[in-house]
Parts: sequence; structure tokens; C-alpha cells
Amino acid sequence: MNPDEIEALFTRESGEFLFARWGRPIVPIVFGVEDETLATVKGAFEAVVSLADHKMAETDPELGANCMVFFFRDWKELLEVPDLDRLIPDLGPLVDRLIAADANQYRVFRFEEDGAIRAAFVFLRMDKELSKVPAETLALSQVVQTILLWSDTAFRTQSPLAVAGDSTILRPDIAGLIRVAYDPVLPGSAQDPAHALRLFARLQQPQ
Repeated sequence: MNPDEIEALFTRESGEFLFARWGRPIVPIVFGVEDETLATVKGAFEAVVSLADHKMAETDPELGANCMVFFFRDWKELLEVPDLDRLIPDLGPLVDRLIAADANQYRVFRFEEDGAIRAAFVFLRMDKELSKVPAETLALSQVVQTILLWSDTAFRTQSPLAVAGDSTILRPDIAGLIRVAYDPVLPGSAQDPAHALRLFARLQQPQ
């Protein structure tokens, strides 16, 4: 992966470069699934967080849970979730836009004062398309897209996952980028495209 490819993964459709990683331990909570799927999602979090050499925790002292994953059938169900409108401002108009776009997934991030990720909300409308995706693949894909603030176009044409034999795995180039993105020497967020060069330099170092 060259510097331009790395930069593109964090350059939004508007042209703005914006990189951010989690600044606190991740405390995920999952709604709308059975215990078997819950274990799959939690396992995906553990695997990706371990790859990043980041941390998970049982509770966030300020937020309780700071990474909420919702599985549901209809966007309007979000309007019935108690207090969700407090966590997601303008929830009603957002739901209307997602219905109009026939979207099946959406992610919302909240940030620390220094720009690092403070919380994330993952919404998955289980339409026919998503329902065909194996739980392990769907969970891994969503966790990967939540571990960093990727561009809104980052995985529009190519998934962060790859097929290896009978298994679906994280693409090695994306895995490497996640790993170096959590280098403690680097800042938790960056708006300068030169940050892509710093990530690239660390990818070249032997492990």
C-alpha cells in the first residue's frame, strides 16, 4: 500500500483528510441479536482490538458502553429506542434520510476534545442483502470499519475483507494499517494528509 492509497482511505468525499482512532478502551454492547451472534460480534471486537494492540473494558466510567451495535429490520425501530434521540441528535431526520436512501447500514462517531474517537454507534438494517452475509463476516466487517475513522468512500468499491479458502479474513494491507495506526507515538487524530506518510513509514518497518 503506497502513501496515496493510505491517504485516500482517510480522505472524505468532500476532500477533507480526517484520521482518528479510539482514545479510550472500547466497551461494546450489541442489541437485537441472539446469544450466538452476540458471541460472534464480541469475538470480532476482541480480534480487531488485539490486532491494534488497543484495549477493551467491561464498562466506560463516563458512558457505560461506548460502542453500540444495533441489528434491526426497519429504520423506524430506532425511533422507539429509549433515549437514543439524546445520543444521536436529529435522529428523526436522520432516519428519514436513511429510509429515502434505502440504506442498510450507518455509523455515527463521537469524539474526544483532541479528536480521538470517544464513542461509536453502528446501525444495521437486516435487509435481504445483509441477511445473506454470514454473521462472522458481517461482524468482522463492521468492527474493522469502527476501529478507525475511515473515509466515507474507503470501502465503497473494495471490501476490507478477503476470502482465503473457506474463510473470510481481514485483508493483510488493512490489518497492517490498523496495527500501525495505533502506534502510541502517533496522535489520536490528524487532519494533515502528511499523516499518511507517517503511517506508510511504519508499514515499511520489519515486525
